[in-house]
Amino acid sequence: METSSPRMTAGPREAAVNCSPAVAANAEGEEIEVLESTDVLPVAPEDMSNKRSNSFRRAILQGSRQLKGCSLRDEVGLGLSQRLVRHVAYETLPREVDRKWYFDSYTYCPPPLLILAITIAEVAVFMYYGFQLERLVLQVSSPSFLKSPLPYHPQLRAQAWRYLSYSFMHTGIEHLSLNMAMQLLVGVPLEMVHGALRIGLVYVCGVLAGSLAVSVTDMTAPVVGSSGGVYALVSAHLANVVMNWSGMKCQFKLFRMAMALVCMSVEFGRAVWLRFYPPAFPPCPNPSFVAHLGGVVVGLTLGVVVLQNYEQRLQEQSLFWIFFCVYTLFVLCAVFWNIFAYSLLDVRLPPPP
Repeated sequence: METSSPRMTAGPREAAVNCSPAVAANAEGEEIEVLESTDVLPVAPEDMSNKRSNSFRRAILQGSRQLKGCSLRDEVGLGLSQRLVRHVAYETLPREVDRKWYFDSYTYCPPPLLILAITIAEVAVFMYYGFQLERLVLQVSSPSFLKSPLPYHPQLRAQAWRYLSYSFMHTGIEHLSLNMAMQLLVGVPLEMVHGALRIGLVYVCGVLAGSLAVSVTDMTAPVVGSSGGVYALVSAHLANVVMNWSGMKCQFKLFRMAMALVCMSVEFGRAVWLRFYPPAFPPCPNPSFVAHLGGVVVGLTLGVVVLQNYEQRLQEQSLFWIFFCVYTLFVLCAVFWNIFAYSLLDVRLPPPP
């Protein structure tokens, strides 16, 4: 009775034994190359098209950057600056491959100075008017507060710079403190990861949308404060965390998200209370709160697209252009509204400051 023995298939190394030495060396070289590409480097994701640059894809596929098998959080022996970069990576990026790439490539050059410079300028302006008006709390109650060339005022809406410069003035130290805390805690890490150009785009769009929203919906009210830009950044970051909840590995993310929402709610509630509080110098009302809502809308649309595409070129993303075109259309409509609507609707504006 014959028994059939199982047929053994020779692997590359066994097959190379029966071949010439050159063929054997070539087979062993191919085996080493396969092992290196599978054990050291990650498999390129399917959505590796339209990346920020082709060098990113080549680095992943060809091995110019060798990712470690362990998690970035498990690395030891890091200096203070390296631990800060790792902390920022886990705060803002949802994928481990992006966190490692950012950790290896970030060099603090250029340093994250945009948000810091804006904050310093806001503090300097606040201190200047604090000494000039001789008050730090509720500066808006001073009769000279709106005489500055910075705040947006409906009677002075033809002065185009006021649609942006209003963000450097605040109603008081309580207003500045909340905005400054959120701006630094959220804005600086985002700038370290995404760069000053992207974060500046979201911030400026939020500031401009805030003043234009006030001019369209709260036509008789002035507006001050950086809440439009701050709320654009914070809303975009929180939305990015929620959309990538399982990938975000920052510590205590639920508690910290709740605290961010509490701070935003407190600041928004303060602004609503101040808007409807009897003004110190009628008939001019107190500053509007609508700029907060304009910043939130920018953050949940344009800001989310910017933060979601860390490794991709924005100009190659169709969703970015859709939201940017919608934003541009809103700006144009608001400009025409400011030119024609006030006279057509016969809006009774407060006297100029």
